[in-house]
Amino acid sequence: MTALQQQGQAAKDAAYVLSTAGTARKNAALAAIADTLAQHQSQWLEANAQDVAAAKEAGIRPAMLDRLTLTPERIAGIVEGVRQVAALPDPIGRVDKMETRPNGLIIGRRRVPLGVIAIIYESRPNVPSDAASLTFQAGSVCVLRGGKESIHSNTAIVSALHKALTQHHLPTALVSLVTDTTRASANELMQAVGYIDLLIPRGGASLIQTCVNQAKVPCIQTGTGICHIYVDGDADLQKALSVVENAKTSRPSVCNAAEVCLVHRDIAPDFLPQLWDRLVVRRREAGQPPVELRLDPKAMEVLGRGIPAGYDDFDTEFLDYILAVRVVDSVEEAIAHINCHSTGHSEAILTQTRAHADLFTRLVDSAAVYVNASTRFTDGGQFGLGCEMGISTQKLHARGPMGLEELTSYKYVIHGDGQIR
Repeated sequence: MTALQQQGQAAKDAAYVLSTAGTARKNAALAAIADTLAQHQSQWLEANAQDVAAAKEAGIRPAMLDRLTLTPERIAGIVEGVRQVAALPDPIGRVDKMETRPNGLIIGRRRVPLGVIAIIYESRPNVPSDAASLTFQAGSVCVLRGGKESIHSNTAIVSALHKALTQHHLPTALVSLVTDTTRASANELMQAVGYIDLLIPRGGASLIQTCVNQAKVPCIQTGTGICHIYVDGDADLQKALSVVENAKTSRPSVCNAAEVCLVHRDIAPDFLPQLWDRLVVRRREAGQPPVELRLDPKAMEVLGRGIPAGYDDFDTEFLDYILAVRVVDSVEEAIAHINCHSTGHSEAILTQTRAHADLFTRLVDSAAVYVNASTRFTDGGQFGLGCEMGISTQKLHARGPMGLEELTSYKYVIHGDGQIR
């Protein structure tokens, strides 16, 4: 038995212990986890500083460095997310439906844990706490395999999580960290049939596709976000500028950041120069990274400056201060473009026409579709889920932010009185 198989077996054994814990004990343990994370903030920040220093030395680009970096404010948000999860109703044991059949059998459908959930992720130091709190409350166990970029941060937080679990006499194997950050450990997790019940990758397109293509255990496709904002012909220009700026620049390294802006031809002559001023000129003057606008021929004709969009620019998750821009003739053309190029994550329409909003929300085939709001809200905390395991861009089992409900399955429980068939 390999070291990872031993880790998987310990996780399966711990899952049985958790199944007997009950809601009150789980909530008490989650409260302890939140307190412990807050109390160990300094150790967590020190460990994260080592990861950030190594990333800088390796030449990681600023937008990705931001995703790796922890601050007291971000840790406070992580801790609050754990507390919110503890406050949510426990889904385990809930009966979704029950009916009595003509033969007298009473058939009910009961929520049950998924089991052992493995998460393979890159430079995201918030993942261990989010994953641990959600899987724990959902009655499951998590096996974490982070990237080398965040190994010190991951080790520090898992150590804190273990202290909280020990306080409540729960096995530390409920949350375990794979310290081997080579490809070999990731490949073994993908093929750990009999030990891992579900694999969730969180990272860039390459990581996600590798997991989807190579995993022998069930895998949920998450995260890759080629998110669009369509500015309709009658959109409020000032609101549109604010939304596009927020969606692109607030945190460009995350999956709900906008990568493409579609602009109706009627509004393009007024909107595009103002967009250039907002995202390029003003940001440069303020000492902020300007956004590189990559323009289709119609947008280039309107602006008369900028960078011509390349062949792949409308199919790229930049995760950087880059925005592809295209001028379209109608809302129907915008919808067709999105459904052709989107990864099914998050899309937005900015419009004052109700019929266009209704058409957009009905026909755009993505997990989250917005009307007059930024795509940056596609987040478990913003959706009232406490935190999230990831954003599922597939349709089977889960879609959109994955909270407690999405981390459960169900079984049928049937009561009879001697019926035979």
